Amino acid sequence: MELANCPRCGRLFAANFRDICPNCIKEIEREYEICVDYLREQKGANIQELSEATGVSVKQITSFVREGRISVVNAPNLMYPCEVCGTLIREGHMCDSCRNRLTRELSQAAQAGQDQDSGPRKPGEGAYRVVDKFHK
Repeated sequence: MELANCPRCGRLFAANFRDICPNCIKEIEREYEICVDYLREQKGANIQELSEATGVSVKQITSFVREGRISVVNAPNLMYPCEVCGTLIREGHMCDSCRNRLTRELSQAAQAGQDQDSGPRKPGEGAYRVVDKFHK
């Protein structure tokens, strides 16, 4: 039997299929039920209103949405912040603007890497350039 500390409450528990303790699992399920019950009555609620009315953290509600446990189809105003800029989104981790910027920056970095790779390498160039500099 493997023991672990629950990352949510810190209690020691027998680790099994979940990475949190049974008490926290029950608490999360209770929070989920509270959120679902509230959204059945208040379909137009946004994430902040839901959090304030139920006492469930925005982070936990966001987790429910990302896991697909709370459907944004049935809650049209339920949006959560982009992890990069904070713009409200309905799916994923980043808004379209941040995703496009990341894609563009990765393409530019890949292109820059290809430009550097063209041509023969001299000794001392490459991943260990700094170390090689001191040994010359």
